[in-house]
Amino acid sequence: MKKDLPLNIVEDISIAIVLESESPTSKIWNVYLINEKSAALANVLVSSKGYGDKDGKKVKTTTLRHFIGDVAAHSTQKIEAIDIQVFGLTNEYWLSYYIDGVIYDKKYIFLPDSIVDENLIKIPLVNKPGVMIGGTN
Repeated sequence: MKKDLPLNIVEDISIAIVLESESPTSKIWNVYLINEKSAALANVLVSSKGYGDKDGKKVKTTTLRHFIGDVAAHSTQKIEAIDIQVFGLTNEYWLSYYIDGVIYDKKYIFLPDSIVDENLIKIPLVNKPGVMIGGTN
């Protein structure tokens, strides 16, 4: 059963929420897939959703599915724009892809209020500030 499946470990793949630009009145944020592997990813699929409590009520966003296709080695791919109104929720990204015909998948979870200025780092390959989960293990 499940114990018979190979343990396909995801390494050198990250999801980042990146501050694209800001003005005195607004900030533009996007979600990126970061491939730091020396191998291309094939048939990349990412599903995203947000959930949690907001103003004392349970909130759940629509689940979005993004078929990205192939992502070259040492490159990035924009997944979606993200609104700051969901930063107070848990934001979940489920990534699936193939390398050499072998499937890999991993769930990336940004906890509520983790996307704040104190957590911003320079995101590799994008070279902009953001919050990242994953990377080189």
